[in-house]
Order: sequence, then C-alpha cells, then structure tokens
Amino acid sequence: MNKEIKLKDFTISNKSPFVLFGGINVLEDSKFNLEVAQEYKNICDHLKIPLVFKASYDKANRSSIKSARGPGIEKGIEKLSEIKNMCNIPILTDVHTPDEAKIASVICDIIQLPAFLSRQTDLIKAMANTGSIINIKKAQFLSPTQMKNIVNKFCECGNEKIILCERGTNFGYDNLIVDMLGFGVMKKHCNDIPVIFDVTHSLQCRADGSVASSGRRSQVLDLAKSGIAQKLSGLFLESHPDPLNALCDGPSALPLKHLKNFLFQLKQIDDIVKKQKEIVIN
Repeated sequence: MNKEIKLKDFTISNKSPFVLFGGINVLEDSKFNLEVAQEYKNICDHLKIPLVFKASYDKANRSSIKSARGPGIEKGIEKLSEIKNMCNIPILTDVHTPDEAKIASVICDIIQLPAFLSRQTDLIKAMANTGSIINIKKAQFLSPTQMKNIVNKFCECGNEKIILCERGTNFGYDNLIVDMLGFGVMKKHCNDIPVIFDVTHSLQCRADGSVASSGRRSQVLDLAKSGIAQKLSGLFLESHPDPLNALCDGPSALPLKHLKNFLFQLKQIDDIVKKQKEIVIN
C-alpha cells in the first residue's frame, strides 16, 4: 500500500501538509459550481493548502425518495469536467456502480467509495481496475480495524493508491460519534496509508427522527481542530454560500464566508503537529 500518493504537484500522506478535499455536497447549476470552486481555489492558493474539489453528481443514498439527488452521471460529469478545466483543480466524486466507476475515472482524479457501499466487492473491483486514486469512506457501522479488510480487497485487485476517510460511527441513536483514537488505529492496521477526516458529514444527526438529516454546523471548527491534531493527510469539507438553502446536508455545511479563517486556524495546528517528533509510549 502506498504511504504517499502523488497528485498534480503535491503529496498526500500523513506526514505531509494536509490536503483539503473540499467542495459542495451535490452539483447545482454551472454558474454556482464554478463560483464556489473558484472561491475554494483562491483561498487555498492564498493559504498554500493543496486542494481537491469535491462534488457529487448523484446522491443515491438518501433517506427519502423526494430528496434532491443531483443532475445524474451524464450531465454531472460534464459539470465536473467544466470545473476541472476552468478552475484548473483536481476533482473528486463518489460512484455507486461499476459502470459509473469507469465513466467517472476518465475525468476525476480521485473516485470515492461511499460509506454505505464500502463492502460491495463488485464495485471495489471495478474501482480498482480504473487505476484511479481511491478514497474509501469508512462506513458508520464499521470499526477502524475492519477497514483493513476493505483496503486488502483493493490491493488484491491491483490498486494500492488508497486513502481512508473517517466520517463518524453510528451507535443506533441517530447521532454520529468520532473516536479520535480511531485515526491512529486505522494508520496502524493499514500500514500508515493516508487518512483523512470528513468533518462535515460527521456532524449529521437526526435527534427528532425526521427524514432529512439535521446537523451541528456550529461545532464544525471544534471537531475539525480535534481531527487535524491527529496528524492526518487531509480534511474533507463541504461548504456552501447559503447552507439554509443548500440542496443537501445544509445543516452540516460550513458557511462559505468562514472558509478562509476556518482553514487558516487548521493550517496553524497542522503545521505544529507535523513538526513534532513522535513519542513512542508502550
């Protein structure tokens, strides 16, 4: 397994400066997509933070059939290609079927295995066969140690360009919990391959039993600081200029107006922890 992954002009690893996997939950109209992507790029260029822009063309794992899903793969890939070419940034998107993996990998620099599909062998085989960098979302029902089994599947299919992404664990009470010790467990059991933290999806909750997810956006900085202090390779983040009117997961999204100060504080923490020497405690 690769402990370092090269992408464009930067390195993704647990020892390198953190990479931002940032964007929007689901693609909207082209004008909106490009404006948000360019704002991400401007801020990340200013702060010298490597950026991979993330957006979904289809939110297939929704609680309600009435939930917004996005433009679909055909139009979605066109929109992702537009963002990649006009803003000159790498692209990440999630795929749901073997056929989608083949199509998305032509445009996208990283393809993502969704949390709820993380044990689907046929999808894993198809994604591995693309040769793309793979971002594996850790399912809410899996322990950190079990992620080794999914990693091994990809390796046995010939693809070792793997990133693991923590997004919280659900204990059956509509509330996600992030175990900060779990980051170290995943690194240990998976030979220190890159690990990132999806902070915004980890803020989801459904305390009132509603169909649509609620969220705890006011705590996004607290949670992100805790995660980035674990010497991670990256942070996964969704930000929106108007979270209240976002098509999906607005209650967990960071308001775009706060993105610059948010990333500035995280970069300060990342710079400090990456310079510290490891203390081996037995």
